[in-house]
Amino acid sequence: MPEEENTKTEGVAQDPGQEEEEIRETGSLKLTGKSGKHGIRLLTIIGEIEGHEAVSGNTKATKYEHLLPRLAEAEEDEDTEGVLILLNTLGGDVEAGLAIAEMIASLSKPTVSLVLGGSHSIGGPLAVSADYSFIVPTGTMIVHPVRSTGMFIGVIQSYRNMEKTQDRIARFIADHSKITQERLLELMLDSTQLVKDVGTMLEGEDAVREGLIDEVGGISQAFAKLHEMIEQRRKNL
Repeated sequence: MPEEENTKTEGVAQDPGQEEEEIRETGSLKLTGKSGKHGIRLLTIIGEIEGHEAVSGNTKATKYEHLLPRLAEAEEDEDTEGVLILLNTLGGDVEAGLAIAEMIASLSKPTVSLVLGGSHSIGGPLAVSADYSFIVPTGTMIVHPVRSTGMFIGVIQSYRNMEKTQDRIARFIADHSKITQERLLELMLDSTQLVKDVGTMLEGEDAVREGLIDEVGGISQAFAKLHEMIEQRRKNL
């Protein structure tokens, strides 16, 4: 009796149609390292960070229920040696953003983030959650106090809750970057920069100077750094 045909696809690149669907649905892509380099998971955080409520159908959004499983998969997948995160977001749901940031920060594999365009509001913790962060020269980061659009049932209680949330964000950013929590709060409460609002907008070099981001650079620098970190991890294993 003839042996059954082996249908396994080990070492075979992902079907282009599947790749397109993965990018469209989850904004992620597994780079197979065809040139002999390392296996890297590419993740994009684009548009608004969507939380428990769906955003408008006309709004580009990153769904955290899509991103969290991809991050868990990257942690467990032996072929994935590092993760590259591309960011261009105006912010969004605070709890969802912090959940993603904590997940990235807790990965055991090397991670690099690259801010393209902007990483505003809750995008700040996402940008600094990686082991090493880049921002393009024209990229921007806006830091500002936590806001709420919900109904205030108890004013004092709501204010205290917002303060605690703001402290959580500031503490996370300070713990994962070179900026101090005190300096970050100063930038958040600056009333001289943003029209009709408080906060600070930092361009590429300013973000590095303040210690929020590690280095000004683009995609080639981000890949080079990630490959370097992966090689160092291999040596340490």
